[in-house]
This record gives sequence, C-alpha cells and structure tokens, in this order.
Amino acid sequence: MAIDSDLESDVLSLREYTEKAYLDYSMYVISDRALPHAGDGLKPVQRRIVFAMSQLGLTATAKHSKSARTVGEVIGKYHPHGESACYEAMVLMAQAFSFRYPLVDGQGNWGAPDDPKSFAAQRYTEARLTRIADLLLAEARSGTTNLIPNFDGTLTEPQHLPAQLPFVLLNGGTGIAVGMATDLLPHNLREVVDALIHLLGKRAASNLELMEFVQGPDLPTGGTVASSKDEILSVYETGRGKIRGRARWHVEDAGVVVTELPYQASPARVLEQIGTQMAQRKLPILTDVRDESDHKHPTRLVLVPRSNRVDTRRLMQHLFATTELERSYRANFNVIGLDGKPRVLSLRGLLLEWLEYRRQTVRKRTEHRIEQIRRRTHLIDGLLVAHLSIDEVIRIVREESNPALALMDTFRLSETQAKAILEIRLRQLARLEEIELKTERAELEQERDKLEGILDSPRRLDMTILNELKKIRQQFGDDRRTQIDPSDDSRPYAEDELLASEPVTVVLSERGWIRSAKGHDVDPQALAYRTGDRYLASLRTRSSDHCFLLHSTGRVFSLPIRGLPAARGHGEPLTTMLSVDDGGHFVGMVANRTRRMLVTSEAGYGFVLPLRQAETLKRTGKAALNCSEGTSALPPCPVDDASVVVAFSSSGRWLAMDVGSLPQQPRGKGVILMRLLAGEQLLAVHAVAEGEALVVHSGKRHVSLKWPRIRDHVAERARRGTLLPQGFRKIDGVEKAG
Repeated sequence: MAIDSDLESDVLSLREYTEKAYLDYSMYVISDRALPHAGDGLKPVQRRIVFAMSQLGLTATAKHSKSARTVGEVIGKYHPHGESACYEAMVLMAQAFSFRYPLVDGQGNWGAPDDPKSFAAQRYTEARLTRIADLLLAEARSGTTNLIPNFDGTLTEPQHLPAQLPFVLLNGGTGIAVGMATDLLPHNLREVVDALIHLLGKRAASNLELMEFVQGPDLPTGGTVASSKDEILSVYETGRGKIRGRARWHVEDAGVVVTELPYQASPARVLEQIGTQMAQRKLPILTDVRDESDHKHPTRLVLVPRSNRVDTRRLMQHLFATTELERSYRANFNVIGLDGKPRVLSLRGLLLEWLEYRRQTVRKRTEHRIEQIRRRTHLIDGLLVAHLSIDEVIRIVREESNPALALMDTFRLSETQAKAILEIRLRQLARLEEIELKTERAELEQERDKLEGILDSPRRLDMTILNELKKIRQQFGDDRRTQIDPSDDSRPYAEDELLASEPVTVVLSERGWIRSAKGHDVDPQALAYRTGDRYLASLRTRSSDHCFLLHSTGRVFSLPIRGLPAARGHGEPLTTMLSVDDGGHFVGMVANRTRRMLVTSEAGYGFVLPLRQAETLKRTGKAALNCSEGTSALPPCPVDDASVVVAFSSSGRWLAMDVGSLPQQPRGKGVILMRLLAGEQLLAVHAVAEGEALVVHSGKRHVSLKWPRIRDHVAERARRGTLLPQGFRKIDGVEKAG
C-alpha cells in the first residue's frame, strides 16, 4: 500500500500536465523563436544564420556562396526547423527594403518591394555577410560569448552575439509569440549612436532629451513619418503606440510624382488602389496614373491631374487616407531582456539595457585579453630563462632522457614553459631574439596595466565604449532617409469635392431670393426680378464653394453654392432653405474663399469674424453679431486683402482706420468703430486695399475717395471722423471701385 501511495503522489492530473506543457511551449516560443534579444537584437534563427555563415567563412570579403549551403548548415547543425522558414528569414536579412542595415549580401533574385516573397529558390541565389554584420561577430572569438550545446548536444553555438551596436533598434523586427508580440521599426545608426553617447554622459537623460538625437523611425524605403512629435514621444516613453508612415512626393510638369513609398508598401498595390477609384469614378480629377520606375529611379509613380487647377496637396491628402500611400505601424518594444525575461521597454530602457550588455561584453573581452597576456608573459619568462642559461639548456636537451622534466626541476619552470623551450629553434636563441622577447614583454605588461585600469574604473570602461561608438559612427553612419513631417492630415474627398468646380455668379435680391448663374460675365443688375423686388448683392465664385449670408438680426447662415437654384428664373426664397425668424432681412453675403469678414451694426459696433468659426450646417444658422434693439446689421465685407476700414455715418462723416485695430472674435457686439451722436447711425462700412477707391452717392451726384486720400486720413477708431464735402452729406449709398 505504501508503494502504491508513492506512485500516486508522482502522477500529475491531466489539467496539471497540460498547463505545464503549454507553459513550457509558450516560454520556448517566446525565448527561442519569436522575440529578439535586447543585446544583439536578433531572434534565434537570425543569430544562427549569421553564426553559420561566419563558420563557413562567408565574410564580406569572401566570394558569394549558394544560399542552400548556408540553409543546410543552419538547419543541420543549429536550427532543426523547416528549410523554407529558415531561408525566408535569411531573405529578410538581405532585403534592403526590409532591413535598414542588411546583414546578408545577396546575389540573384531576393524579392522586390512589389512582392517581397517573389525571391528565387535557395539553389539559385548566393549570399555572404555584409560589412556591418562584422559588428556582430568581430569579438565572438574574444571570450565574449557563452557557448551552449546545440539541439542534439554534438556541437556548441553562441547564446548571444557580441553586438557592437543595438541592432534591435537599427533594424527593428516583428514577431508573434504565445500571448505577446513585438513590433519595432528601424532607426538611423548615427542618431542611435548619438543617443547612446549622450546616455553615457548623462544616465538620467529622459526620452524627450533622447529625441533630440533620435527624431523617430528611419525606414529603409524613406518616405516621411506623419506622426507628431508628441505621438512619437508617447511611443518612446511607453514602448507602445502607433506611428504613421507616408509617401514622399513632389509636383513636376508631368504631374504629381511619388518618389518614395511607406515602409512595406507595394507600388503595384498603390497603383491598383488608385486605378480602382478612377474606374469607379471616385477620382475624376485624375486622368492617368503610371509606373515609371527603373534602375535610376527605383520608385517613380506619376499621377496626372485633369488640369493645373487641381489642388495637388488636397489630392494627396485624399490618397493618403484611401491608399497605401500612408500606412500605420504598430509599435511594441517587447524584447528579451538581459535577465532572459520578455518585457516592454521605452526607448531609454532599450538603450540602457544595451549599454549594460555592452559593458558586460567589453568586460569579458578585456578579461579574456588579460588572460591571453598573462599566458604569453608566462611563456616569455620561460624563454628568457633559456636565453640566460643557453648552454645548460642545450646540455639538458642532449643528455637527459626526459628533458622537459629536467628543465622544470633545474629552472623551476612550469610544464607549459618547458614545452615552449623545447620547441625553440636554434636560430631563435640569437641575441636579437632575446631583445625582441624583452620588448614584447614590456609592451604586454603596459597593455595589461591599461586593461586592468579599465576593469577597475567604470568611467574608463564607459570611455572605451564611447570611443568605439564614435569610430563605428564614423565608419557606418549615414544620413536619415525618412523625414519627420506631420504637417498634413489625411482625409478623403467629400462627395461634393469630387464634382467639377466651375465659375459661377451668385445673386441675392432685397427680398431674399437667391440664384446661381454660370460664369463670371453675368450682369446681376440686368437680370429679371420679381415685381417689387430688386438687386441686393452678388458674388463671383466657384460652384464648389459655400456662401455665408448675414441676416439683419446678426445671425450667419451658410449654403453650398452647388445646391442653389439656376438663374433661368427668379431663383428661390431663402426661407425655403433656411429657418429664419419672422421679421428682418438678409443684408449681404461673402464666399468661403474669404477667410475673414467684417460684421458691423447700425449702432456703430463691429468686429472681424473668421469664417471657419461661422461654419454651420444648421438651418437656423449661428449667432454672430449682437445688434441692439431697433438696429440692424450692415452688409458684411471681406477683409483678407484689405488694410483700411472706412465707416460712413448718417450725418455725412467718414472715418478710416486700420484693419489691425479691430478684434477677431466668433461672436459678440464688437468694439466701437465710429462714435455716433444721438439720432445718428452707421450707414455703410467698406474694407479697402491699396489702389481701390470708394464712390459716395448723394442724389444724382457722386464723389470719389481715392486710395492716397483714404490712406492719409487713417485715424484711431471710435472717433467722430471727417465731414464729407458740402452737398454730399446726405448719403444715398457707397460702393467700391477698383
């Protein structure tokens, strides 16, 4: 019974067994397949490919060798997985459009941006390591790597490679493990090294400080990063987030030319997406799209607009929103740390983790070199003994049956020293050789003292790393390929934007009837009006615009011009399109091509209203100008190009003032434009630019106020103004003349 109970205690339940088995599998996938290591920045299969190629002698100076040979070496000795998966990992490391700093130099068909998996079979392609891959291997034989058994225990392989740069940031990478993933975008070598140097001098540097050096991802295919600095900083601080990449383009006579695509975007896919929109008549402003890429211009996509009036910037905003000309990349800085555990790190955390890895590597390298020096000086000491007692050494070698043991007893040498003496050739016993040995010993002792000083001083250790980083920066540093440009938002065209934009003249009557006539050669006052109605105002604009109408109560309404009735009849009353309170009337209108308009009341108050703050889709409009009881709003006037505002009162006075003296605000009463006495009111207000004039009508007579005179009479606002000439003080109307 006791035996049975012992057996039962060793048996796991199915639940416990499956939980343990799945946990073991998960940890294997996380640590030995999917996630890169913070030290060398490589996944296990990548590390094994680089190591196997170095073992085969496929360095940057060697001849290219068949890829099948490398793949066979990797899966036969170190990575017992499918050869296709291993070859795909090798291909990725050779693609200049996938890796910012490729580790494999390939010959043959290694895929294209259109189809990264269109590479030739491994029996056709050839490969060797690149020059920068030497930064992973140069110190591998200097005691810096921990060798571990391979999968079957017959060989050893490095646990990690002694990377002289943080390749985890330089080339980035993606991976999906069990319950976690990693997504790192490539970065610029020069910027990363500068950040490391800054951290070596100031360990407490924040991510914001590091962004003075690392501006953002530097993608292999160039393009631009459309994320703002705050968005990039959020990614660098948390290790998670999204970053938007966008194509780079410019305008030529041929049209809009796209020269660089976002990372991992396919030119063929972009052309297909644009072509589909054109075929579905969702992009009528384009007449042609073609691929003119060649060896001289690897990426050259030409978009031909219908006319030179097309807003190319707005066109690209639409394409960014609807095609792969803009892509969003997930950022997840999840790596295997130096403690062997996966965790998400910030930019600063990644750099500090790598610096600690580098310190460990340099320390191991230094200790290994000191041990080499110790062994060599030990041998030199023995050889110098032989030189000092050369006759006795020769006698012992000639007469003793076991000369090594005799040498050890006679001169108190170690076995290693004795063997070294026995291997000396006679010509090496010359006086010159003795001098060279003493010189070598002195140099080795000097080098050992220097290396021991590095081990004893953390500051010297960091200075060694810093100097090495500077040399690497000078040797391998290159300019940034990807610009940081968050200036434009991507947004698709609205339906009305895709319709043709034609010149139109909008006409408004005194009783609030509105209509739209094609062209700008229309005389609005010559049109027919309903009985008792007449012309009030007109606009020369385009069918794609909006018009803003000001009501006598101070409310602002907006209408799309494309939806206005045609001018073949009398038009339609605005009351059918808008919800207007009983009483009052419309006093004027402006087009949205104007950015600002001046709104004023008969009481003498006014302000500049930005049209973007007056936009509304409501039929009831938006309150803008507060008019006191018994007063009305005056016709609005655009002030974009104007420099002077001229106000006229019912007493025949006029006052000119600078536009800049008037406030901009979305609503309110405004400020006093012209000081009025009891019984007076403001009759008209106009904004005037250089070269323009105002014509004042009084009965059948008129007088002109021309630009030089207007400019010379500019005064402070809220004054009484200047009297018009005798006979013109009863103002019937004021109009602008060009």
